[in-house]
Amino acid sequence: SGSTGGTPPPSAGCSATYRTVSSWQGGYQAEVTVKNTGSSSISGWKVSWTQPSGSTITQMWNATQGSSGALTTATNASYNGALGGGASTTFGYTANGTAGNPALSCTSS
Repeated sequence: SGSTGGTPPPSAGCSATYRTVSSWQGGYQAEVTVKNTGSSSISGWKVSWTQPSGSTITQMWNATQGSSGALTTATNASYNGALGGGASTTFGYTANGTAGNPALSCTSS
């Protein structure tokens, strides 16, 4: 079999993509899409990011909110952690303050 070199794609991993769904005076709603970037199934995921300065999450759904120092974390709920290869799921949150475009980091298990 021929090889083009480079690193083969990981068998498991995830990516997270942010978008602002809506915003209003003093707050906004965000949606994050978590995608399994590998070919093997994952059993769970965790997305980490730093909230924009002065912005606080008021409600989160389809994920469990946590924190680690200045980082905000969202861990899969019991029903949306297992993702087959290439599959994706979403979670959302509302926050006060002004929407930003946070850099998201995703880890899978």
